[in-house]
Amino acid sequence: MNFKNKVVVITGASSGIGEASAIKFAKKNAKVVLVARRKEKLLQVQKKISKYTDSTLVCQCDVSNKSQVKEMSDTVLDTFGRIDVLVNNAGFVIYGSVSELSIEEIESQMETNYFGMIYCTKNFLSHMIEQKIGHIVNVASVGASFGVPGVVSYCATKFAMLGFSEGLKHELSGTGVDVTVVSPIGVNTPLFDHPSFENFSRPTIVTLSPETVANAVLKAANSSRLEIVVPSVARVGIWAKQNFPYFVNPIIGNAFRKRLENRNKSE
Repeated sequence: MNFKNKVVVITGASSGIGEASAIKFAKKNAKVVLVARRKEKLLQVQKKISKYTDSTLVCQCDVSNKSQVKEMSDTVLDTFGRIDVLVNNAGFVIYGSVSELSIEEIESQMETNYFGMIYCTKNFLSHMIEQKIGHIVNVASVGASFGVPGVVSYCATKFAMLGFSEGLKHELSGTGVDVTVVSPIGVNTPLFDHPSFENFSRPTIVTLSPETVANAVLKAANSSRLEIVVPSVARVGIWAKQNFPYFVNPIIGNAFRKRLENRNKSE
């Protein structure tokens, strides 16, 4: 897909992967729709990308709110008359064991990370099918393949996203609409700014830049693949986990459990 004059909707566009993706698409002369809860941040991103494209739209929207998503999608379609690429990127994580997190904290992650993706997809999907062209890019995580201590709820949202994407991809076969998941390892974004990460030491050796993942998002919007893992070498770990679970799972589980225990000891 040539992105020139294509309408690209990006959720979670106020920072991190969303912001970096907005800049990448703008440089390809796309019409970029910036979606997030913080309007002041969106306006800052809009100013950044205005040097690359003169067609942008800011939509303040909490993707976990069905009525706000409906209003946002109506605004996009009324303004541009179409949608070509939907990047479901909005998400957050609360660090902690299941026993210490409240039900509300667990629910909130599912509401934004998974149901937010569902609401956005549902509101735009029929228009893509009618156009006979479109691409849905869902930003997940390698956590969609590994359930690990400390981020159990977050991993569950990404497991759900990957499963939904795979099934939807099959349903859309032959319609001209496709679905691709981008699954990065740890990314240096405000995702880790949540207070629950206060005593959490991030392993910088496996931290990607938002720009690296944004490159994968652009690639995904033109890809027929179900999943793009970033970096691609991480797919070896997923393969090992799937083929040798009795060996790999205890190693990963123990490593992340120790990090959680050390965090709790330092509090």
